[in-house]
Amino acid sequence: MSDAGREVPDAARSVVTIDRAALRANVRRLGEALGRAELWAVVKADGYGHGGLTAAEASLAEGATALCVATVGEGAELRAALPGARIIVLSPAAPGEFRAAREARLELTVSGGPLPEGIPLHVKVDTGMGRWGVREELPSSPDVVGLMSHLASADVDPAFTDAQIERFAAIAAAHPGLTCHLAGSAAILRFPAAAFDAGRPGIGLYGLSPFGTDPSADGLRPALSWRSAIRQVKQLQPGESTGYQRRFVAAEPTWIGLVPVGYADGFRRNLTGSEVLVAGERRAVVGIVSMDAFAVHLPEPVEPGTPVTLIGDGLLAEEVAAAAGTITHEVVCGINRAPARAWRVVV
Repeated sequence: MSDAGREVPDAARSVVTIDRAALRANVRRLGEALGRAELWAVVKADGYGHGGLTAAEASLAEGATALCVATVGEGAELRAALPGARIIVLSPAAPGEFRAAREARLELTVSGGPLPEGIPLHVKVDTGMGRWGVREELPSSPDVVGLMSHLASADVDPAFTDAQIERFAAIAAAHPGLTCHLAGSAAILRFPAAAFDAGRPGIGLYGLSPFGTDPSADGLRPALSWRSAIRQVKQLQPGESTGYQRRFVAAEPTWIGLVPVGYADGFRRNLTGSEVLVAGERRAVVGIVSMDAFAVHLPEPVEPGTPVTLIGDGLLAEEVAAAAGTITHEVVCGINRAPARAWRVVV
């Protein structure tokens, strides 16, 4: 799960760099916002594409008291590397996974029966998310240690968020003795009343804004950069095109650079028209992004090997997400980290 120390081959199509110091700084920032509440780091989906173990180790080093994953499989993999960590599975586990969860000493989230025995359980209540969680009487078990819920719109709807916090507080008051946890990154930064006993930051840990804005406004530092290089440069003559369906046709002699990254790598097809950095300068992506490559407009020819930044160096993942009509979570989780596609290194 960790890529620290990997040597990047000269032929790498692209390189994802993870800044460990930025991860640790974000944990400190979110911990300060939580005050006395514990910080439980959400490292699911391979740490939102940043490396699950890398994110977990950085979080624990800065005082996180638990790690949160999505599946029993993720938890078991993390347990092998971190034998002493507290690990909580946030999504429901199937009965066939109970034995594996027990053997890996995981804690499970439940929304009803059947309940496993001998495993610490967190009951999820639905306070307005409309997904997992009970709305009626809470399931009873001596193994229940926690009470949790999930906020639907802490990034965009303060009134509804306040209502969810109030509902959760009422349920928590009726069930004393349980560890209560509700807030994700957006609520940690905007709703102090949502802290309860522990907060579960996810996207904020990675220096990405839960509000789709510049993360520095909330004291967060992006931890991920994604870079490639120009592989070929050519000049299109008037009437010549680049890419499928001839979406870009040159009206005048036009230089383009070809970058060996495409939608199979996670550079989405709908990023045509967005910008990347070529040698630090913003340049437009032209033509349709294909599976394995895209073209970028150049005002003048550059040498093959000229660096191209897809995310980082001042080009925010939030900008990329906005251009693609999505959120940063999907952008960073969608980067293909298989060595045949991209190399991930930790610095």
